[in-house]
Amino acid sequence: MFKAIPFRLNGADVSTIGAPAWLRSGGIVLAGSVLVAVCAHIALPLYFTPVPLSMAPFAVLVLGLLLTPRLAAATLGAYLAQGAAGLPVFAPSPLAPGGLAHLLGPTGGYLLAYPFAAALISYLWRRSGRGFMAAMVSAAAGNIVILACGALWLAAVTHISALAAASLAVAPFLPGDALKVAAAAGLAVGAQRLRRRRA
Repeated sequence: MFKAIPFRLNGADVSTIGAPAWLRSGGIVLAGSVLVAVCAHIALPLYFTPVPLSMAPFAVLVLGLLLTPRLAAATLGAYLAQGAAGLPVFAPSPLAPGGLAHLLGPTGGYLLAYPFAAALISYLWRRSGRGFMAAMVSAAAGNIVILACGALWLAAVTHISALAAASLAVAPFLPGDALKVAAAAGLAVGAQRLRRRRA
């Protein structure tokens, strides 16, 4: 009655996949998007920039290191879809009421970069030696994508120069982002060692 579906899971060939595997992937996507939403609400508004200091990018870095590229991108894509639909998953902002308007607002570039950054992090991490430094480099690359897209978007929306956008959307967050990159790398390496011990 039902045909087998060829599938690759975590790089390994799997001849068939049933409902439990699909449910597991769906559960991971849902849990990951909830994690980003929770972290997004751990935010501190800054008086000198429209971009709040948020923990959402940290969640993106962690998911990129823990999930496969496709699953990481799907998780962040689901998060954006939830926000666009009006669910309160984005960081609170007086400049954007939420929903699709938030995605098109001054901080939309950061948000739209999330799926691509997470997929890039996962791709680089899985093609490295998977040590702490490799995790840091992978997470840093994804973080650069987020910051660059955020600054370019802010410049386009507010009609300011690229240099001014960088001073508002990049420079203030570099020290905190360095800590986020290191913490995400530490979590990824720790999770990897734990899996190896259980194997």
